Amino acid sequence: MPELPEVETVRRGLEPAMVGARFTKVVQRRPDLRFPFPERFSERLEGQEVRSLSRRAKYLLADLSSGEVLVMHLGMSGRFLVTMDGATRMPGEFHHEHGGAGAHDHVVFGLSNGATVTYNDARRFGFMDLVPRAGIESSKHFAGMGIEPLGNELSGEAIARLFMAKRTPLKAALLDQRLIAGLGNIYVCEALFRTGLHPEAPAGSLVTKTGEPTEKAHRLADIIREVLAEAVEAGGSTLRDHAQVDGSLGYFQHSFRVYDREGEPCVTPGCAGTVARLVQSGRSTFYCPECQPHSPSKAR
Repeated sequence: MPELPEVETVRRGLEPAMVGARFTKVVQRRPDLRFPFPERFSERLEGQEVRSLSRRAKYLLADLSSGEVLVMHLGMSGRFLVTMDGATRMPGEFHHEHGGAGAHDHVVFGLSNGATVTYNDARRFGFMDLVPRAGIESSKHFAGMGIEPLGNELSGEAIARLFMAKRTPLKAALLDQRLIAGLGNIYVCEALFRTGLHPEAPAGSLVTKTGEPTEKAHRLADIIREVLAEAVEAGGSTLRDHAQVDGSLGYFQHSFRVYDREGEPCVTPGCAGTVARLVQSGRSTFYCPECQPHSPSKAR
């Protein structure tokens, strides 16, 4: 499943085509994706202007002049094809083969600026919904969702508040969307490595007995934002899975320090460690046992 920077890459690719334009024609080619489309989906969109296109965690949100929000989730294989000014591009291209012209093109948005945005989803794990903007944070998609990892919400103090007294492994706590929304496996591995924290350390170890954030908590918050920002600027993490807005491939994967590098030497200068892998909740975790020991005093 695409992670937050990949979704942001897609958002940036869709923004020039959609924001400020009206939906002139919406073709819905099947009754459902992962879930059924909302009632009168095409009718409720046609004639509406897209006022803005934003992101919440891994969701894309198009604010409409009607007061509703078009909520879009890519699932595992969803992607958009944008045709505009005589050129066609696919922001966020996936490794999975494109479903072929028309075969898995489930929704086609015609826009007043002449652009066409096509949603293709071979596995149909993505979905779209229409939700009133008023009270959207309490809607079924976003109720109980945690803070955003980009921006000012994430801080050492926020981590201390969220992780206080938790014995949950640190990696699991960071992946809990009820605490911090949008973090995924790749970036959590990278952030923990850069911070020198073991993925199995208790989440509460980042909080002092008086409830204050430790120095590592402050550093972890900074590093998470840093890693995500680097990936967004590079156009996403996985070279084989995603393309930038102009169709060129993202290169952040070349700066991975531990993710998917099991058995390779640690990249930390002076470290003789080897990247290891362990499985947590059915997912692979990559880390350096030397740089990320259980004992914080040994961390480099």
